[in-house]
Amino acid sequence: MSAPTGPREPEVLVHTEGRAGFLTLNRPRAINALTHAMVRRIDEALTEWEHDPSVTTVVLRGAGERGLCAGGDIRAIHDDARAGGPASVGFWRDEYRLNARIARFPKPYVAFMDGIVMGGGVGVSGHGSVRIVTERSRVAMPETGIGFVPDVGGTHLLSRAPGELGTHLALTGTAVGAADALLAGLADHFVPAAALPELATDLTRLPAAEAVARHARPAPAGELAARRDWIDACYAADTVEGIVERLTDSGVPEAKETATVLLTRSPTALKATLAALRRARTLDSLEATLNMEFRLSCAALTSPDLVEGIRAQVVDKDRDPRWTPPTLAGVTAEATARWFAPQPTGELGLTAPEPRD
Repeated sequence: MSAPTGPREPEVLVHTEGRAGFLTLNRPRAINALTHAMVRRIDEALTEWEHDPSVTTVVLRGAGERGLCAGGDIRAIHDDARAGGPASVGFWRDEYRLNARIARFPKPYVAFMDGIVMGGGVGVSGHGSVRIVTERSRVAMPETGIGFVPDVGGTHLLSRAPGELGTHLALTGTAVGAADALLAGLADHFVPAAALPELATDLTRLPAAEAVARHARPAPAGELAARRDWIDACYAADTVEGIVERLTDSGVPEAKETATVLLTRSPTALKATLAALRRARTLDSLEATLNMEFRLSCAALTSPDLVEGIRAQVVDKDRDPRWTPPTLAGVTAEATARWFAPQPTGELGLTAPEPRD
């Protein structure tokens, strides 16, 4: 006879303490991967706290030791895509609206980007007003490895990184540590992981800026700054093929290795991602970029590469995806353009708020 099971813990723990409202993503076994219910619960809490004068700061953190959030629940997306269902579209619609809301939230929104922070995890943290990384942080938008494109406002953030750093991170999906996240504009402050509990306590009684200043330290050295020369030169090419050629011919061993990495990613996703990054540079708001990404995500849902990529990386874990088409040469400009066309699933329809006087 099996032991009775108690009530399941909420997937998002919500509580207030002092002047702070705390959101704790609470799926530690899944590295706090986001479900649709979690997105809705975060939004509900923000609605309550936005109008509660006793809450002056919002703090986002993750349960467990592995990370803030590994992204969206891509197993659920895989199953939905195979079944041709509408669940993923509904999830993205609410998730992207939440990303925009976080960026415009009128009170300090402090994100503890400790450990793994990927995909949707970047969406609920990277648009916050105070973004904290630690020596354990590994921040990435790894979508091209599963036949997808950077979403949750990722192309907005990465297109605004210095030089071509964002292009490098978006196409390769490379995970970066604290210093490189700071350099790329994905984070604001470094705080040692051991100091996060004390920082959380200080946020309950002090203004956010004062609390963070007490604990912020210089980040340990990163890697990207020393690679800027070849990254900026190679990724300035107009096409993915041109980028791969420049990386291969650069004479820099690290660049040549990066070319090899790119050739393992979905050719279709690589071309759609590069086009999205270039367009995002010209868009004047996060909301406009999210509208574009929504089209891309809905297009990806009908692409064979998304199901195949998740199968290879997460379901079967054979790490051997069979992309369709298998080469960059097989992805035409017309095929890439179709990813940006209006989708039968409808538009996201976000608009940027009018500037305040």
